[in-house]
Amino acid sequence: MPLTRQRRFVTPGPDETVEELALRALPGEPLEAAVDRIKSWNLHIFAMRKPAGLLLGSDVVFVEPPVG
Repeated sequence: MPLTRQRRFVTPGPDETVEELALRALPGEPLEAAVDRIKSWNLHIFAMRKPAGLLLGSDVVFVEPPVG
């Protein structure tokens, strides 16, 4: 059985902010657009966590949209 394509993801570094992660994971995009994309692909992190946007080293942060 062939392997299926998986979404690209990263894990945050120590004390890394979503802005820093966006610069690292999506280097060719404007910062604001990259942050917005990461937030929209990772509602499990940004919608329910307090404080909003707090990244943990154990988070799986998707850096591309869901695979169709």
